[in-house]
Amino acid sequence: MAKARSNTRRDKPKDNGRRTKKKISPLNSDSIDYIDYKDVDLLRRFMSDRAKIRGRRVSGNDSQQQREIARAIKNAREMGLLPYASQVTTQRRGRGDRPDRGDRGDRGDRGDRGPRRDDSSSSSSSDAAATEAVDQTTAAVETVDASAGGED
Repeated sequence: MAKARSNTRRDKPKDNGRRTKKKISPLNSDSIDYIDYKDVDLLRRFMSDRAKIRGRRVSGNDSQQQREIARAIKNAREMGLLPYASQVTTQRRGRGDRPDRGDRGDRGDRGDRGPRRDDSSSSSSSDAAATEAVDQTTAAVETVDASAGGED
């Protein structure tokens, strides 16, 4: 006789030893029936500081309320009442704040490797050719200007 296998996930809820209190939706607590896309103050309560729509777990809405909130926020964004994204600036740390660099002492930026090699020999020939071409163009323009100026 075969024993019927039971799925333990479906039989009993998972117990982590921690009970979470269900979050109450602000829509239920304020008894709001209709969500208007023009009510920007209400919609901002369901958005993060970066203008993202907060999830159901965070806001406490049920699925229907979350759909209505999301649709109203998207309509308000389309109408220009709410931003699509809000830029949050963070203060960057300066180079002096980095503890992982250590003290370089009197070595400077190059350390004990010595001065840099000058590898600009190949680029200097192309720079010289470009400078010569510019000089020729300038001379040609000056010649045209001088000839045009003398005919007055």
